[in-house]
Amino acid sequence: MDELKGKRIAILVADGFEDLEFFYPLLRFTEAGAEVVTAGLTKDEVKGKYGMEFTPSKTVEEILNEKFDCIIIPGGNAPEKLRQSEEVLELVRESQKKGVFLAAICHGPQVLVSAGLVKGRKLTAYRAVRDEIVKAGGDFDYVEVRQDGNLITSRFPEDLPAFSKAIITALT
Repeated sequence: MDELKGKRIAILVADGFEDLEFFYPLLRFTEAGAEVVTAGLTKDEVKGKYGMEFTPSKTVEEILNEKFDCIIIPGGNAPEKLRQSEEVLELVRESQKKGVFLAAICHGPQVLVSAGLVKGRKLTAYRAVRDEIVKAGGDFDYVEVRQDGNLITSRFPEDLPAFSKAIITALT
């Protein structure tokens, strides 16, 4: 189960994160041998949409100059907070330039929209995010998982197995 040994993955987290969309990748990719770093806007404990609590290991500012193979943006209400952070937007823009895989699920693509990364790209997301993606010049397709180059997107918790598989395939 070391298919991701030597890979580094950052998962961004803020209050209101979708519990499964955060914990499933954290556990799945740790189990697969990746070094998984959790980064929040602060190192303060955050609470998930359904009440699970978690304390990030680092801040987004602390990981700005670190090298990652993939950045994961879970959904819920957290992307609304994450997209207001200049450090988060800088992280995803710089990661895009370096070809790092950016994986966003549910409302996670809102961060990609705010970073200006969806124009001309094919994405999926929770239905409520469709209009934002289209207005930003993205091509929205309501499917289980969509990969367009280094962008990997999914719709909701039920898509987590396909989302995770797509990330593992991209990283191996």
